[in-house]
Amino acid sequence: MAALSIRALSKRYANLEVLKDIALDIESGEFTVLVGPSGCGKSTLLNIVAGLDRPSAGTIEIGGRVVNDVAPKDRDIAMVFQSYALYPSMTVRQNITFGMECRHVPKAEQDAAVGNVAKLLQIEPLLGRKPSQLSGGQRQRVAMGRALVRNPLLFLFDEPLSNLDAKLRVEMRMEIKRLHQRIGATIVYVTHDQIEAMTMATRIAVMHQGSVQQFADPDTVYRYPANLFVARFMGSPPMNTMPARLEAENDGPIVVIGAGRPDELRLRLTGYDAAAPFVGRKVVFGIRPECIAEGSRTFSSEAPVLVEAPVELVEPTGAETMVLLRLGGEPAMARVSPDIRPAPGTSAAFALDTRRICLFDPETERLIA
Repeated sequence: MAALSIRALSKRYANLEVLKDIALDIESGEFTVLVGPSGCGKSTLLNIVAGLDRPSAGTIEIGGRVVNDVAPKDRDIAMVFQSYALYPSMTVRQNITFGMECRHVPKAEQDAAVGNVAKLLQIEPLLGRKPSQLSGGQRQRVAMGRALVRNPLLFLFDEPLSNLDAKLRVEMRMEIKRLHQRIGATIVYVTHDQIEAMTMATRIAVMHQGSVQQFADPDTVYRYPANLFVARFMGSPPMNTMPARLEAENDGPIVVIGAGRPDELRLRLTGYDAAAPFVGRKVVFGIRPECIAEGSRTFSSEAPVLVEAPVELVEPTGAETMVLLRLGGEPAMARVSPDIRPAPGTSAAFALDTRRICLFDPETERLIA
C-alpha cells in the first residue's frame, strides 16, 4: 500500500489554475522530493496534502485512507516549515513536547520521546535553551525534533533549508539524509534547489506550471529527462541544448549541428533506434557538460569523438574548470579537469561522449532518445 496517493488533483484560484491533474504514488519509506522553480505549485501541493488547503478536484489518500475532508491534526502527518515556527517563549524541550501536551500524552512517555529524539538529532545540550539562543541549524533540528516525536505516517518538509547559509545547508542536507536512513520514514520534501533533490531523493517529482513533468529516480531524471524543461532545469550547469538536424548516412543516422555553416558539426549516432522516424527532420540536441571534456580525456567503454572548438569563457571553480565553447556555432558548457585552462579566444580540442546525448522533438519538447 502506498503511504501517499494523489489522484487527478487540481487546484484553482478564480481563473488561475495552480495545479493540473496531479497523480503521484509515494511508497512507504520513500524520500520523495518535489522540485521546481518558484511558482510551479509544489508548496501548494504540500499544503493540500497537509490539509492546510483544499483541492478543487481529485483525491488524497494517506495510508489507504481518503483524507480530503480530514482535519490536519487527524491525518497522521508531521510538517517541518521553512520558518521553523518555534514558540519563542518556550524552551527547546517545551517546543518539542507542546504537541504531546495538547494530546495529553503521559509525562513519562514525553520524557522518553524527547530523550530519544534529542539523542538522534544531537540536541541534548540545547533542551533548556530558548529559540533566540540557537543558531539557524540548531533551530531546524528542533523543528525536526518536534515532528519526529509524533512518529507519524508521513513527514512533510517545506523548503526547510532555504534560510540557511550555503555551508550549513550542505551539513543539514546530510543530516536529513542520515535521519531518513536511520528511521526509514516516508518523507515528502519541497525545494527549488535541484542539487538538494538529486542528493537526497529516492524519487524526484519535477514540477513546472502546476504539472508534474517527470517522476522518477534521480539517475533517470538526470540521464533521461522526459522533456526540455527537465533537461534545462536539472543539473548544475544544466544540460546543453541546441537546434540540430537528423540525417541518414550509409553507416546510420548522424546529428548535424549548425548545418551549412563553416563550423558545421556532424556526429554519428549508435544505439538511438528510437530516433529513426526523425531522420530528415529538425531535433534538439542535448549533452551534459561532463560529457564534453578536454581532448585527452577518455570515457569508460568507447573512444570519444574529438572536436576542435572555439573557447569563449573559462571559469575555474577549484575542483573543476567550466569552459564556455561553441559546437557548430552553438554555445555549450564543458566540465573539464581543474588544471585545464584554455585561453578565451583560442580553439582547443574537446572530447564528446556521444553515448550520453539526448534528442528531443522541437515541437512537443519530449525526449525522443
